[in-house]
Amino acid sequence: MINVQIDIPEALLPFVNPQDEREQLLRNAMIIFPFIQDETISYGRAAEILNLKKIDLIQLYDSLGFPYFNQTKEELEEDLQNIKSVMRQSL
Repeated sequence: MINVQIDIPEALLPFVNPQDEREQLLRNAMIIFPFIQDETISYGRAAEILNLKKIDLIQLYDSLGFPYFNQTKEELEEDLQNIKSVMRQSL
């Protein structure tokens, strides 16, 4: 680990100064999440950075209300139909 000094509002200090490993993991996961969302890095790379298995990171974000799949049901159904169509054509 490396220590980084940043300027934050004083009122934010209790929320960024973790008291245990779980809080530290949550803080770091939240720091990296925007970079996953904008596809700067993948979930897999983020998991490596946080020293987690990818599935554990996905479950962590899910427990915080951030789903791995951000598609609507209709979009998922459309993708499934497209996959089925491609598979039928390749047979």
